[in-house]
Amino acid sequence: MPRLLIVTTVAATLRAFLLPYARHFRSLGWRVDALSRGAASCPDCLEAFDACHEAPFSRKPWALRGIRPMNDAIRNLVAREKYDIVHVHTPVASFVTRMALRGLPAEVRPRIVYTAHGFHFHRGGSPLKNRLYLELERRAARWTDHMIVINEEDRHAVLDRSIIAPERLTHLPGIGLDLKRWSPDSVSVAGIRELYEELALAPGDELFLMVAEFNPGKRHRDALDALAKTGRRDFHLAFAGRGPLEEAMRGRAQKLGIAPQVHFLGQRSDIPLLMLASRATILPSEREGLNRSAMESIALGIPVLGADARGIRDLVTDPSRGALYPVGNSAALAAAMLVAVAAPFGEKPLPDPRWSIEGLLKEHEILYDTLLGRPRTPHTPRPGG
Repeated sequence: MPRLLIVTTVAATLRAFLLPYARHFRSLGWRVDALSRGAASCPDCLEAFDACHEAPFSRKPWALRGIRPMNDAIRNLVAREKYDIVHVHTPVASFVTRMALRGLPAEVRPRIVYTAHGFHFHRGGSPLKNRLYLELERRAARWTDHMIVINEEDRHAVLDRSIIAPERLTHLPGIGLDLKRWSPDSVSVAGIRELYEELALAPGDELFLMVAEFNPGKRHRDALDALAKTGRRDFHLAFAGRGPLEEAMRGRAQKLGIAPQVHFLGQRSDIPLLMLASRATILPSEREGLNRSAMESIALGIPVLGADARGIRDLVTDPSRGALYPVGNSAALAAAMLVAVAAPFGEKPLPDPRWSIEGLLKEHEILYDTLLGRPRTPHTPRPGG
C-alpha cells in the first residue's frame, strides 16, 4: 500500500482545497495522512484522511517557536510511518518540512513534492524581500524531488532563475474545481430572489461581490474606494469572508459614506448563489497563486473585474471573462464597474476544462507513479471511494 503525507501550515487549507485528494487516493488503495496545525481538531479532515497529525506551524515565519523539536517530530513521524511521498503545500509548512527531511537516510527518505501556491517573491514586490524569498526557494528546491507551479509568472521564474531543473517542474492550472458544483444550473432563480431580500436590494440595484479573507494583500480598500468613485447609489458591494482588517474596512465604508451599500456577509457556504446574483466578481489583490474565486466565478458564467496581477491575469484572458485594471487603481476599477453595467460583457465566460478536479487528480496520479517508478495501469477505485 503506497503511503502519502499531505502537509499544510493550517487545517483550513486542507479543508478548502485538499480533501478531494485524500479521498481519491484512499479510494485507490493508498494510505493518506495529513500534517497541519489544527488538523486533529478538524472534523472534515478526520473524515477524509486516514490520520491527522499536529504540527505547531504558523503562517508568520517569525512567529515559529521550537524549530529543532518540530524538525525532530516531523522526521520521526515520516520515518515511523514510512511514507512514500510527502506532498507539501503553503510556504511555511513547505520550507520547514523539507528542511526537516533533508538529512534522512536514503532508505527511509520519501519522495518530496512541493506545490507553490504563488511564490512570495513577485513582480512589484520589495526588492529586499524578493531576494530573501528567492534564496529560500532556491535552498529548499535542493531538498525537493518535484515542484508544481500554478501560474505562468512562477513557471517563468523557476526556469529563468534556475530554481529547479525543468524536468522536475510541472505547471498545472490550480488544484481543481468541481465543475458540476460551479455550474449556473446549481442555483435557482428563487434563491437569488431570496438573497436580494436578505440584503434589502431593490429590483434595479446592481450587486458586486468580493470573496476573500480580510488581509492587506487582498486590497479590500480598493473595492470600497471604487464603489465610492462610481457615484452610483444603486451599486452594492458584498464581502464574503473574515479576517483581521474587517473592522477597519467597516470604518472605511462609513468614512466614504457608502456604508448602506456595503454588505459584510462573513463566512458563507452559498458562494455559487452569491456569485450568480452579482453583476461581476471583484478581485483587487496585489498577487495570487491562481485565484480560486475567479475560477469559480468564470465557471458560473460571471465575469471578473480583476487587478492585473499574477494569478489573476492567467484567468481573465479574454473579454468574456471580464476586465483587468492596474493594481491599486481604484478609479480604473470604478470605471470597469460602470462599464460592466452599461455595456455588459457579451458571451458568458466559460471555464477551462483543465480546471476540473478529475483531470488534476489524474495528473497527480501520473506524477506520483512516475516518482515511485510504478507502472501506469488503469486504477479502479475501491467501492465507496
